[in-house]
Amino acid sequence: MSRTVTVVLVDAAGRPLGALPPFDVPDPWWQQVASVVDGARHRYGVDVAVLRLLDADRPHPPGGHVRYLAQLTEVSAAVAPVMPLEPAAVDLAPHPLRQPWAEPGGPARSVAWATDELRRLGRPVTAVAQQRTWNLSAIWRLDTPPGPAWLKQLPPFARHEPAVLTWLTTLPLPASPASPVDQGVCVPVDLPGDANSLINDGGVGPGVLGVGGEGLVLLEDVVGEDRYGAGERERAAISAEHHAVQVRAVGAVDGLAAVGVPDLRGARLAGWIRRWLAGHDVSAAARLLDGLDERLRRVRDCGLPDTLVHGDLHPGNVRGDGTRRVVIDWADAFVGHPAFDVLRLAEGLAAPAAARLVDAWADRWRADVPGCDPRQAADLLRPVAPLRLAAGYAMFLAGIEPSEHPYHAFDVPAALAQAAAEARR
Repeated sequence: MSRTVTVVLVDAAGRPLGALPPFDVPDPWWQQVASVVDGARHRYGVDVAVLRLLDADRPHPPGGHVRYLAQLTEVSAAVAPVMPLEPAAVDLAPHPLRQPWAEPGGPARSVAWATDELRRLGRPVTAVAQQRTWNLSAIWRLDTPPGPAWLKQLPPFARHEPAVLTWLTTLPLPASPASPVDQGVCVPVDLPGDANSLINDGGVGPGVLGVGGEGLVLLEDVVGEDRYGAGERERAAISAEHHAVQVRAVGAVDGLAAVGVPDLRGARLAGWIRRWLAGHDVSAAARLLDGLDERLRRVRDCGLPDTLVHGDLHPGNVRGDGTRRVVIDWADAFVGHPAFDVLRLAEGLAAPAAARLVDAWADRWRADVPGCDPRQAADLLRPVAPLRLAAGYAMFLAGIEPSEHPYHAFDVPAALAQAAAEARR
């Protein structure tokens, strides 16, 4: 599957110039714009910065014919009058929910900040390539002599990610002899050697090079490939490594919540879900919502401690090079129940393999928290996991401008239907 794209151009002041003729790009996902930038350069000889989605000929991604608003860079502005531009009707009115990177001049300001930060670190930037832009983030690759760095810009509801990454990459090694997690309070434990090395090497998240205003964060490169195709064996290893991090995080939850990581512990989760789903048609999951408080009380009685939750721990959010794995994209992180991550990691596996993954996860928690019932907690939270996702998608919709609603509008009812189906099992 591919996309056909139309790029509507504006100048640095936001004045409309017209549109480039439509062209095809190989990747179908609307937020991926590297191929759009490359296509404009190679076909029409102009450098652009894609600002935002304008509209599409289908209600949701991927594929189809998609229109983007893009700004000519300073290099290309001088040749704008000779380009084969076509008339384009476009609404350029401001919107209060528009992100800084979606405005003319926004990408240039973001890249200038990152370039200055890298220069200060002795890493002059030799090339910049825009990778992604949508309502959840904007991402650029910046090449430097020691290797690439990555600039990520986050919307207000995801700006806790740098705090999470900073905490992850400074995890301390045990300072005292081994102790188990006792009655929901975590004290230093003696982790397996590989897990200690993982933490000591900073392998649990990308290194943070700098944090700026308006959601800017500059990250070290993570070598490898996204592990979308990971099978049962690799997911089991990811789960074991992530468990070591979550055990360490139990004692840090108050501090993480204090620096802005969403606090979805216990009853707070029910309130958060209801808040964001208000105004949406929740009839498919009404029975689950009615019993949510009692269900979460039963989860609490299973005896597992709250910890740092990644929030979207599918294999695509893990990068590996064959010898080392790093969990990336912590923008959905929150403080809450550890079962949410293993349930997400198990998605897409055949039922027997998923059950083995959850059983191994449960065995680790039983060893660290004697007397707890992890399997029961996971079973109780199985329908709550997609319910939480539905509320998260609703939060995205409430925080983005209408032209970008197609990214998530269908996710809310789909997740509610999944939650209802899980509750019936």
